[in-house]
Amino acid sequence: MPSQADVARMTTEVRPTKVQATGPGPEFHLALQVKKLSESAKIPCRGSDGAAGYDLYSAHDCVIPARGKGMVKTDISIAIPYGTYARIAPRSGLAWKNSIDTGAGVVDYDYRGPVGVILFNHSDVDFAVSKGDRVAQMILEKIVTPEILEVEELSDTKRGAGGFGSTGTN
Repeated sequence: MPSQADVARMTTEVRPTKVQATGPGPEFHLALQVKKLSESAKIPCRGSDGAAGYDLYSAHDCVIPARGKGMVKTDISIAIPYGTYARIAPRSGLAWKNSIDTGAGVVDYDYRGPVGVILFNHSDVDFAVSKGDRVAQMILEKIVTPEILEVEELSDTKRGAGGFGSTGTN
């Protein structure tokens, strides 16, 4: 069991007192920096003031095969604020109307390469993506990366090791 000093130290390390910019320097800055890699790239934008995600656009025509998957190129690179990561999530209309889902959707703070969107087509027909189509949304989320502390035992909870429906399925 960790001592009170260990817990205090870990808690202090997990709660930063200052958010850093996407570049060097200690100033508070929450800009999402976007670099176009081609003329066909489009800057991500939110569909409304209340939207959580920034729409990502295809920079090229492509086809996602029926019951298959494909990589959609956005032709953008990004620099996201320190302390966040970008989650690539499906667009609800594509999921509902066309059975299109996204996969492997984590963009780390320190990644600077091209942003690609993996699309899964769960339907029985090919799905055509045209240049300029909105294919996914990018949601910035805060992340905590605490120190790993190996322990001999974990504290008991009411739930214990119950999982996979152990608290009910409806």
